[in-house]
Formats: sequence, structure tokens, C-alpha cells
Amino acid sequence: MPSTTVRLDAPLDMHLHLRDGEMLENIAKGSAQTFSGAVIMPNLVPPVSSKEELIAYKNRIAKAIGETPFTPYMTLFFKPDYDQKFLESLREELTAIKLYPAGITTNSEGGVSGFDIEELRPALEAMSTLDIPLCIHGETNGFVMDREAEFVSIYEKLATAFPDLKIIMEHITTKESVDALEKFDNLYATITVHHLLITLDDVAGGMLQPHLFCKPIAKRPEDRAALQKVALAAHPKVMFGSDSAPHPKHAKEACGCAAGVFTAPIALQLLTELFEKNNALDKLQAFISGNAQRIYGVHPIAKQVILEKKPFNVPADYHGVVPLYAGETLAYSIREITHG
Repeated sequence: MPSTTVRLDAPLDMHLHLRDGEMLENIAKGSAQTFSGAVIMPNLVPPVSSKEELIAYKNRIAKAIGETPFTPYMTLFFKPDYDQKFLESLREELTAIKLYPAGITTNSEGGVSGFDIEELRPALEAMSTLDIPLCIHGETNGFVMDREAEFVSIYEKLATAFPDLKIIMEHITTKESVDALEKFDNLYATITVHHLLITLDDVAGGMLQPHLFCKPIAKRPEDRAALQKVALAAHPKVMFGSDSAPHPKHAKEACGCAAGVFTAPIALQLLTELFEKNNALDKLQAFISGNAQRIYGVHPIAKQVILEKKPFNVPADYHGVVPLYAGETLAYSIREITHG
């Protein structure tokens, strides 16, 4: 393959928002096009918390993506009263369960308001027995720049109490979260492309950039450096999860700006450029797919994405959703996508 091209096999996005209704219909196909599969977040209104809701949402996704080869790895919105019988009944449909602290991010009002181990024990022990990963949006309700670092103690408490439970620290943004990976065998993490590229200065250092605003908020340069270190090395406990979170333009460019960065259609181009700049292209396949396959035990459908070093102009919007770096030029384009 020429040096100006990069081949990625079965790319996986282990944290993706597809929303519902008109937004799902507008963005699902574009979000799924370059990935073999993705872990789909359950924070709809109302949240996905029953077998019937999970299957119905999966069917709506299938309808929205049409013939696009893509596997939605479905998740439930965590409830402390999930028991083993209930979870066994949908184990074949379920990839993970997502826990949100109450009110900490978009549509999370029904999340967990406390982290009492005994209250959580029945559900988490059942998940341990059935080998169902627990994905966590790890933030407290403290000062916004400290929320994720403060949550590390909760990760440690959960990892200690449930050593057989696979815990995924979602979209980590801090050095403290990176350090936590080495402390417990059952802690893993997803990392977004935007947190590998931006800091808080990009969001609010000059004119406010609403399309860079997300939760958890981008942090300091030293935090970004810690994320880059493990991602560019394809650390065996980290994997790509875009946290691509579409909101209509009017909800972003408004007082009360919605939190979320939309990256799904350009994530592979951005990652390829970043890994090339850091002489780490040989690690990209593991970060974008290999680690996730091993950590989750998934077997994605065959899909090959060929990127070439050819300028790509990022569209101003995708069906009313403004992407990261809208109107700017990236170094890599997608040349070809093949299946089978």
C-alpha cells in the first residue's frame, strides 16, 4: 500500500450517541458509515431501561442506517434494581450497561444519585456473574474542572468491591484517570478524538467556541498529554470512543449551549493525522479496533477503510449538526470503504 494511504480494519467506536427520532434518521447512516460497529448510548428521553425499549431502539437504528453494514452494540441505562434474572433475559441483546451520575450530563436526570456499595451490589454482582461491562460517565457535581479527578475515588471503590466487574471509565480527560488504569486490573477507558486534540483554552480561551463544548469539559495541556501518551501507544486498556454527540445548530449556538461535540464522520481522518504526526501509525489499528475487540470480546463485521493523504474540507454541517472543525481542511480523506 502506498505510503500516502492507511488501511484500518473493522474500526470500532466504543461510545457513540445516535439520539432518536429525526436526529437519528439524519445522522445515523453518516455516523455508522466508517465503523464496523459502535457501543450505543442509552440516554434517550425516556432512557433505555427495559428489554422492550432496548430491542425497539435497536430496530429503529437498523431502519435509520438502512443497508450500511454496521453493528449497534446496545446498552441499558443503569438502574440499581436490575437483577440477574432480568439481565439474563436480554444477555444476547446487551453489550454493556451505562451508569450516569444523576443530572451530570445530557438526559441523565434518572441516573444514580449516590454510590452506596450495598445499594448497588445486587445489580453489579449480577453484571459480574454475567460478564456485562459497566460503563460510567465519571464526574461528581463539584467544580467543573475537578469533577472527573474527584470521581477517581469512586472508581477505586467500585473496582475494589467488585473485582470481577469490568469497569469502563468513559471519555476520560484527566491525568488522574490515566493513572487509575494502572491501579486496578478491572479498570479500562475510552478516549475521544476531541480530547486528544483540544484543551479548555480552545473552548474558552478566546471567543467562546460552542461546538467544542462537551461534558466532561476539555482540560489542561498536561491532561491532554497524558491522554495522548496512552492513546498513541495503544495502551492495552484504552480504546477509541468518540462520544460523538449531535445537537442541532440552534441548540449549540444558544444561551444554555448543549454539551456535545459531533465527530463521527471525521473521526478516522483526525485520528490518522494525529497518529501520523506522532510517528504512531503502527499503533492506530489497536487503538481503533484491536483493544476494543479484546476488552469487550466482540467480533465485528468485516469492513476496511482506506484513507489517503489528500485534503478533506469538513462540511459546514451534517443535516443541521455542526461538526468539529467545520469549514476547515484535514490532511486525510477517506478514499474507499469495502466490506467482507
